Amino acid sequence: MSQTILTREPVVNKSRAITANRLIAHGPNVAAVVETLNGLSDIWPARHTVFVCLGRLVPTPELLDWAVPQNAMIEIPLPALAHPQTQALLPQLREAGISTCLSWYTPGAALPADADWRFVLMDARKSPSPNGAPGLSLAWGLADVPAFKQAVGAGYDGASGWFFLHGNPPPKELSPAHAQIVRLLNLVRNNADIKDIEGVLKQDVALSYKLLRYINSAGFGLMCEIQSFRHAVSILGYDNLNKWLSLLLVTASRDPSAPAMMQTAIARGRFMEEVGAQFFDKSERDNLFITGAFSLLNVLLGTSMQNLLDELNLPASITEALLSEQGEFAPFLKLARLCESFDGAPLAKAAGDLHLETAALNRAHVTALGFADSLQA
Repeated sequence: MSQTILTREPVVNKSRAITANRLIAHGPNVAAVVETLNGLSDIWPARHTVFVCLGRLVPTPELLDWAVPQNAMIEIPLPALAHPQTQALLPQLREAGISTCLSWYTPGAALPADADWRFVLMDARKSPSPNGAPGLSLAWGLADVPAFKQAVGAGYDGASGWFFLHGNPPPKELSPAHAQIVRLLNLVRNNADIKDIEGVLKQDVALSYKLLRYINSAGFGLMCEIQSFRHAVSILGYDNLNKWLSLLLVTASRDPSAPAMMQTAIARGRFMEEVGAQFFDKSERDNLFITGAFSLLNVLLGTSMQNLLDELNLPASITEALLSEQGEFAPFLKLARLCESFDGAPLAKAAGDLHLETAALNRAHVTALGFADSLQA
C-alpha cells in the first residue's frame, strides 16, 4: 500500500500561462516516493515539464531507481547541497541527463561550481528580487495577482503556486458571450430539439468550432472525428454534450490568468470524476465532473457564484457543493482543493475519512492533471 501522497502546484511564466506542473511527493522516505512514481509511469502527464519536489526529504541516489520520464525535473533544495547523499546524487543526475531545479535559493548562497540549474525557485517573501539567480527564477509564496505583478516587475521569470486564484477583479454581470453559452447549456440539459440548439450555435461560429475542437481532442478518446453538432448528438447523446458544454463554459474567459484557472478547474472536475467512480453511478460521475469544473467559474467569468447558479439549471447536488460546501459531492470537492496544497497532511486525512487508498487517490490526481493539460490550446 502506497505511503506517499502527491499534491501539486502550477508553474507559470510572466504571462501567467502554465509552462510546468510541480508535484510535491509527501512520503516517509525516498524509496517509498520512488515506488509511487514508478507506479504512475503509464499515466504520467507529458505535455509540460513536471517538477518533482521531495517535500521534507533529502534527495539521495535512491531516486535513480525511478524510471525518470524525459519531461521530469528533480528539485534540489539549497540546504540539501551540504548533505553527502545529495552531493553523490548530483553528478549521477548530470550523467543521466536529468534536469534539476534549485529550490529555496537565497541570493549570495554558495553553490557547487559544476552545477547547472535550469530553474531556481525562491521564496519571494524573503527574496523580493531574484538578484542574479543561477537559472530562470521562479517566485514562490505569492499571495495574489498583485504580488505576482510586483515579483515580475522585480525581475522574476515566473512563479509557482496558486496566487492567480486570489486578488482578481470584483464580481460583475455575466457577459453576453458567457450568457450565450449558459443558454446553450440549459437547452441541452432540458433535452431541447437539436435544431434549436444548432440555431444558437450558428449565431457564434467560433463557439461551434471550439466545442467541436474540445470534443475531438485526444483527452476524450473518441474513435471517430465528430463533424457537426448533430453528429455529436448521435454519437455522444445529450448527457455527454452537457459535460462538454460545461467544459466550454469553463474555457470561455479571456482573463490573463484564465489558462491557469481553466487547467485547475478542469483538473478538479476530472479528479472528482475519477475518485467518485467507486461511489457513484455514471450519470452522477458526470455531475461530479461539472461540480469540480464549475468550482472556479465565478472567478473565471468575473461574476458571483450565486448569479451563475441562478442562470444554470443544475441538480441540487452540484449547487449545494458549490454554494455551501454541503451535500454528497462536497467531500470530493474538498479533496480536489486539498490536492492544491504544499502540505499533504490535510489531503491524507480527508482521503482517510472517505476510506480512499492513497494509490487510487494519486492515480486520480495524475490522470486529472494529464487530462487538463491535454485540453490546453
